[in-house]
Amino acid sequence: MKLNLLSCDAQRPDRRAISQCITEISLNLTDSLSNELTDILLEGDPVAIDVEDKNSGSALRALRKLSIDYEIIE
Repeated sequence: MKLNLLSCDAQRPDRRAISQCITEISLNLTDSLSNELTDILLEGDPVAIDVEDKNSGSALRALRKLSIDYEIIE
């Protein structure tokens, strides 16, 4: 499944937690790439990631917990 991460609405976003979440839920992302994607997301630009279908429910819950708005692309 492809997700488009749109924005983070948290008052004080936790960069480390967001980066770890992106690393855990996405396919084939390194820690450094995840850090870059987190910076892009927090600057206000959307980020596209791939998530395994079997982990999609827990991935979406983790994103909501971090106040990250997303849209499902496929």
